[in-house]
Amino acid sequence: MHLTGTAFIACNCDWGCPCNFNALPSKGHCEGGWTWQIERGVVDDVALDGLTFSVFVKWPGAIHHGNGEGLIFVDERASAAQRAAIATLVDGKCGGPWAILAWTWPKVHGPVAVPYQIVKNGMQSSVKCGEAMTLEFTSIKNPVNGNEAFPRMILPQGLIVKEGDLGASQTFKLDSGISFDHSGQYTAIGPFDYQWKA
Repeated sequence: MHLTGTAFIACNCDWGCPCNFNALPSKGHCEGGWTWQIERGVVDDVALDGLTFSVFVKWPGAIHHGNGEGLIFVDERASAAQRAAIATLVDGKCGGPWAILAWTWPKVHGPVAVPYQIVKNGMQSSVKCGEAMTLEFTSIKNPVNGNEAFPRMILPQGLIVKEGDLGASQTFKLDSGISFDHSGQYTAIGPFDYQWKA
């Protein structure tokens, strides 16, 4: 199985997110998630080219402590077979990062079909999941002089992305089954390339 595309990431952590470096979350708990915009991909012989899906979770502690409550969104343009393939992915039943993460959100809402509106343009990017979720990226501002900063990360052992651009959320709001508002916190955007055997 093989999936490539772009991952949009946001959470309640401070800029940079300690989880990227095997440290505990900034505030002791994690609330956030990922949106995967697939460029090309096949799962269980089902093509997923051009589709998007998201996982957002509220964990009471660090991700690896589990007990999270999750919400799954799937592209409303997906066929029944494509929705089933994506559901199998996020359930952790067929590999990829979800095989490592899915157990951490035992309570799940969805998958909920939504229309996606995505702008992919570095720190001017944005993601909307219907009316339920809005994520607008912005650059990190120097707290002393207000100048913009554009850091990048390289994560050879990264689970979601191996590299990416780091920023802040101008807006990050979710209200559908689970709710939060973490505007002004961590964001990242980067390419993903997952390959694994079924």
